[in-house]
Amino acid sequence: MSRADFRLSLVVPVYNEEESIDAFISAIDTELAPLKDQLEIVFVNDGSRDRTREVVEQAIARDPRVTLVNLARNFGKEAAMTAGLHQAKGDAIVPMDVDLQDPPSLILEFVKLWQTGDYDTVYGIRVDRSADTPMKRLTAGGFYRFFNALSTSTKLPENAGDFRLIDRKVVEAIKQLPERNRFMKGLFAWAGFRAVGVPYERPARHAGETKFNYWKLWNFALDGLMSFSSWPLRVWSYIGVGVSFIAFLYILKIITQVLFFGIDVPGYASLMSVMLFLGGIQLLSLGIIGEYIGRMFVEVKQRPVYLIEGVYGQYAKQDEEQKQEVPTASKKSAGKKAAAKAADDQQEQASQ
Repeated sequence: MSRADFRLSLVVPVYNEEESIDAFISAIDTELAPLKDQLEIVFVNDGSRDRTREVVEQAIARDPRVTLVNLARNFGKEAAMTAGLHQAKGDAIVPMDVDLQDPPSLILEFVKLWQTGDYDTVYGIRVDRSADTPMKRLTAGGFYRFFNALSTSTKLPENAGDFRLIDRKVVEAIKQLPERNRFMKGLFAWAGFRAVGVPYERPARHAGETKFNYWKLWNFALDGLMSFSSWPLRVWSYIGVGVSFIAFLYILKIITQVLFFGIDVPGYASLMSVMLFLGGIQLLSLGIIGEYIGRMFVEVKQRPVYLIEGVYGQYAKQDEEQKQEVPTASKKSAGKKAAAKAADDQQEQASQ
């Protein structure tokens, strides 16, 4: 496939985003006008409860480039993005948010770098996060540094999100990864391939509010850390060794006191402090072990990452028609083979 003649798919997960969809399509038409005839816009409706599906279906009636992947329920953004990657038909795919915080104008620069043939992934790097809250900026920066410190095999580019252009071969590699607890930033980085970052300023949301509160972000961070690092498990071995060494020194101190100063009644406060400290350490370590076991439990059940209620749009209809044509052609081929075999049998009987 020549990168000069290609098809580009935009994968856009949406959850209760009825206010943003029309503005998003309008921005795409304006900013990506040079790629108008090469575009496919794949909206993945992640169980929205508002008019998101209806608004996308109206867009399909106006614009044949639009496809709707309607999930059976809310599976989460990572699962919705995975569904979009599986459905996208393009030679290059761009996962992005519908709220226009991922500027469509940057995609043209992504495409230019990809077309050089030097890179298989071109990702955006947020250099200005003033649109985020101070707490979000603080926690986001800390997460990237903490993740890269703990993970030995996978390093995340700092301040890089899901907004990126990825080549078809990268998508095919990602599609082979079967895990249910998906952290897409980590999977993109784990897959490797030749990559380059493009800095950009992240604007404020066009409309609505973010669907990620701090509790969801905390759980998301845990999923990311525990999917790519076993350090939270290993650290408790070191803590156990350290606590045991301190306990050994304390035992030596008590033995020395008894031998040289006689038996002394230990204080209630110090005893309770040690008991509560060790109890807290044990509960915390059990909680971390439980997090890993819970994720193992989800993986071994082998449930699908997502379920699709339906796929709608012109490209979906074309795929369905092609699927229906294949069995027909196969039947014709089988019929010809059967007729040929019957003719051979008749000739063989006549010769006998």
